[in-house]
Amino acid sequence: FAHESERDVAALLESYGVRWEYEPTMFVLETDDDGRPQSGFTPDFYLPDFDTYIEVTTMRQSLVTAKHRKIRRLRETHPDVRVKLLYRRDIQQLDAKYRLADAA
Repeated sequence: FAHESERDVAALLESYGVRWEYEPTMFVLETDDDGRPQSGFTPDFYLPDFDTYIEVTTMRQSLVTAKHRKIRRLRETHPDVRVKLLYRRDIQQLDAKYRLADAA
């Protein structure tokens, strides 16, 4: 995992028996004039039983603008893709409620 918070989310999903895949898909967001990918977005988790992607961010709220932009662009270019963003506070609340550190 790229960050400890991703490991915590994986532990929570495992504890509830939720099937997940780690960074399985890179979505092309922008291409050049020849159709070559110029930017993309790879959400952290895919939950196949819910057909939903999850992106985890531990950055401060004021620094998530770029991530919001990518998710907005993903929704424009791939309207059928469902993605949810989990913030630091979401992860902290899950950690407190479910004691994720003990589950890992």
